[in-house]
Amino acid sequence: MPVPKATQKRQVTTIIILLLLWDVGGVIIKYSVLEERDSGSFVANLAKDVRLGLGELAARGARILSKGNKQYLELEQKSGNVFLKEKLDREELCGDTDPCIVHFQVLLKNPVQFIQGELQLQDINDHAPEFLENEIVLKISESSHPGTAFPLKIAQDLDVGCNTVQNYTISTNFHFHLFTRNHSDGRKYPELVLDKELDREEQPELRLTLTALDGGSPPKTGTSQVLILVLDINDNAPEFAQQLYEVQVPENSLVGSLVITVSARDLDAGTYGELSYSFFQSSNQVIQAFELNTVTGDILLKKQLDFEEIRSYHMEIEASDGGGLSGKCTVAIEVTDVNDNAPELTVSLLISDIPENTPDTVVAIFGISDPDAGDNGKMMCSIQEHLPFLLKLTVGNFYTLVTEGALDREIKAQYNITITVTDMGTPRLKTEHNITVLVSDVNDNAPAFTQASYTLRVRENNSPALHIGTVSATDTDAGANAQVTYSLLPPADPHVPLASLVSINADNGHLFALRSLDYEALRAFEFRVGAADRGSPPLSSQALVRVLVEDDNDNAPFNAAASYQLLKATEPGLFGVWAHNGEVRTARPLSERDAARHRLLVLVKDNGEPPLSASVTLHVLLVDGFSQPHLPPPEAEAEAAAAAPADPLTVYLVVALASVSSLFLFSVLVFVAVRLCGRGGAARAGRCSVPEGPFPGHLVDVSGTGTLSHSYQYQVCLSGGTGTSEFKFLKPVVPSFLSEGTGTDSEENSNFGNHFEFN
Repeated sequence: MPVPKATQKRQVTTIIILLLLWDVGGVIIKYSVLEERDSGSFVANLAKDVRLGLGELAARGARILSKGNKQYLELEQKSGNVFLKEKLDREELCGDTDPCIVHFQVLLKNPVQFIQGELQLQDINDHAPEFLENEIVLKISESSHPGTAFPLKIAQDLDVGCNTVQNYTISTNFHFHLFTRNHSDGRKYPELVLDKELDREEQPELRLTLTALDGGSPPKTGTSQVLILVLDINDNAPEFAQQLYEVQVPENSLVGSLVITVSARDLDAGTYGELSYSFFQSSNQVIQAFELNTVTGDILLKKQLDFEEIRSYHMEIEASDGGGLSGKCTVAIEVTDVNDNAPELTVSLLISDIPENTPDTVVAIFGISDPDAGDNGKMMCSIQEHLPFLLKLTVGNFYTLVTEGALDREIKAQYNITITVTDMGTPRLKTEHNITVLVSDVNDNAPAFTQASYTLRVRENNSPALHIGTVSATDTDAGANAQVTYSLLPPADPHVPLASLVSINADNGHLFALRSLDYEALRAFEFRVGAADRGSPPLSSQALVRVLVEDDNDNAPFNAAASYQLLKATEPGLFGVWAHNGEVRTARPLSERDAARHRLLVLVKDNGEPPLSASVTLHVLLVDGFSQPHLPPPEAEAEAAAAAPADPLTVYLVVALASVSSLFLFSVLVFVAVRLCGRGGAARAGRCSVPEGPFPGHLVDVSGTGTLSHSYQYQVCLSGGTGTSEFKFLKPVVPSFLSEGTGTDSEENSNFGNHFEFN
């Protein structure tokens, strides 16, 4: 269907506006919202923040884009309000990272403008502190002096900031008090301080309750039991070979593979020198990813690592001897990136139907990303060569696909573009995205006539409404732009009554004479015809038509000249037809080996323009001497039989007896006549005769097609000694006047005589 003119203008205007790419100048809009808020909760008013009117957001096709295909925000274009698209969990999105920032972009299409945005998820106190162990066993020598500090295992809290663990308390007792200390990474941990010396003989163990409190209001708590075992004196604590172990582990390492081995020694002997390794104050992430061999100190991979999720791990390893003394070391594990993520491509805007003749048109806007790091995360973006399209980097990793110049639908109406994004890692990974661009037609080609001028010939005294010729024009455009309408243009000579002479069919270009033309009054005239398409605006072209009126008497002798041709014969080479007079002749002498029946198809045509023709089929039967020249035609016998009245049974018997007798007598006469004619023919040396009256119809079958409307009768005398014997064409025998006599002629043949009859 044709595209309305107004719609085409809007499309072109939109495309031109999209070309006006604005630089955002590094402006970032920042929003903050509490986690776990319901879907649809109000965040902010974007229109006020970017200083746009309410109608401008909708007019410019504002959209909010997030990394990948996950959308956390939605924009109401009419009001400019930004709402949460779903309930957000800060711990799920960011884990221990604080602050938790979700990046997004605001895309304004008309004209194209990118605005960077950040959404900070504020933590709420929705998790209580939790100890990894319900009971903490602490072995303390009875020789420990007051003031000695014993660090305890920390509680885990998924919240951050003030909502995480802020304080620890211990149940009331006579030997210990508790301090809350700050770890180097900002975490708080409990430290138990000895106030009064222990006496194993007096009290071999103590059981205390350790409580962790977060900073919520009201605070949430978690508890663990602390079992203190009082030990005999053990004067040497285990010592590690290194206080800090550092190791790099590729993220594609196999589960169960060895990461590193830590080693400690104890100078004591016996059970005091036997060491056991364990994690100390380790997070859930460490415990889930690694396992520690308590005897050997081997740290093994427990699950598959993911560089894009967690890039490093820090843990403390404790070595304890049999006497309850322990030593600690730190292990830092760095996860190294491997190129295991192909680049991602997200299309933000796609215009798949591009009008031709419009240069620098925006086809698509898309963003690319790769979660890998280093060269593995660096990307190249490209399309196929030799295409009239360009990729332009706009802002960040957003690209714009535009036409390099004006497209021509008549040259190519469809383009298949493959956008290839390749990273720089080893091995290189790539992502391909296919875009099909259709070039819509613009009416930029006028119809073209197949000829610059046409000459038509019309015989005078024609019938009105006669089709005298056709003009034809083609248009290389498509749809309505290619539909051609024909019309007659006003004649250059105002005295020529063109409107009363000819008319034209507007759809197919057929020209018709409206009235009978007179050669003596008007011998020739010319006019111009126009061909216009149905585009907007319409385009047109012209052609000259010259009409010549011919005198129908001038060419009468020429048109009447006929020529004859033998199209088909049962036995080729036996008969021939003279082209000028239509005489059918034998091409060679007849022989006894020739067939008795022959069928000839003769064509006659005149020299008119266009030539008219007719054909006649001649059935030739070779007979010996015309022994039965006066047999009635088969149609007369059929009419007599049909007209016979019904008789009684006796009449039938008499007729049957008479018929049998007559047939017998007739057969005897025929036999005698044949013998006599054979002897007489030999004596007369081939003398042939032509009997009077019509030839028997069952010997000859003449049928005509075309313009010949009468039956013809021919008599032929053939000479056995020459190859130029001929058929002589006699006057036509009209079936309605069978009573009239038929002229005959005969020629002698020295060898034998045959008679032929043609209808």
